[in-house]
Amino acid sequence: MTLNRLALSLVLALALLAVVTQWRAASRQAAVEAAFPPTGQFVTVDGLRLHYEQSGTGPDLVLIHGASGNLRDWTFGLRDRLTDRYRVTVIDRPGLGYSDPAPDASLAAQVTVIRSAMAKLGVTDPVVVGQSYGGALALAWALDDGAGPSPKALVLLGPASMPWPGRLGAWYRITSTTFGRALAVPLVAAFMPQSTLDGLTAKVFAPSPMPPGYADHIGAGLGLRPGTLAINTAQVNALRAQLAAMVPLYPGLTLPVALIHGDADTIVPLEIHSRPLSLLLPNATLTVLDGAGHMPHHSHPDTVIAAIDDLALR
Repeated sequence: MTLNRLALSLVLALALLAVVTQWRAASRQAAVEAAFPPTGQFVTVDGLRLHYEQSGTGPDLVLIHGASGNLRDWTFGLRDRLTDRYRVTVIDRPGLGYSDPAPDASLAAQVTVIRSAMAKLGVTDPVVVGQSYGGALALAWALDDGAGPSPKALVLLGPASMPWPGRLGAWYRITSTTFGRALAVPLVAAFMPQSTLDGLTAKVFAPSPMPPGYADHIGAGLGLRPGTLAINTAQVNALRAQLAAMVPLYPGLTLPVALIHGDADTIVPLEIHSRPLSLLLPNATLTVLDGAGHMPHHSHPDTVIAAIDDLALR
């Protein structure tokens, strides 16, 4: 009888935890969406809505953010330094920010949605700038021959581009399984302290400092929404195998590619990614930023803008 009561108490406690977790996650989601609402417009592709901002006049420039991010990363500073001479389109990648998820977590599925969306928006022959995971997506876009505009050049900032040795961190290992996602995603969405989230955001910039005002602009909590967390982890967990399949195709990419990478980047290390990638691409230049971390478009914006201008004029 005592064991039965203990089991019943445990079941009730777990049920209560589940209810509290769901309520807490929903409350946090509502709060962050109220504080950081959509800033742009939506274009619909095959029933999926893609959130974007488009501004400026001139040749087309498309900016693609990295994992866990959203288009606000570009609108914090860099975008407005380009709109006097380019038509700049910034997007929330499928499944992040306010964009609907693609049919699956693959780069190919995201490229299909983005290419179709850019065609609807009248984008032609864009210079595509991709940071981190966005760099992998930019490379996949250049390799893709589907309908819609193709990049005329790439500017890749700390791009995830090569299969890395070893395993991803504990968070991605846990969420690589169905059980792990079901358990960890709602708990993190509900209970991760704001101070931890702020620390993780700052870590992305290290050893460079996070720019003043960035945390108030980016809406990092948008990445903590349960649906966004689940999609982001699925995309990252699927990335290594996709990059391995892309590597043999890199020598066939003849478009101009500018690689910009900090030598102090510990998230996507230079020697694993951009250095070997630069040897595979027939028309690539590699700029190594001494002492820079994973966010060169914030720590070295002049270098990034110069690379964009150089490729846009070719």
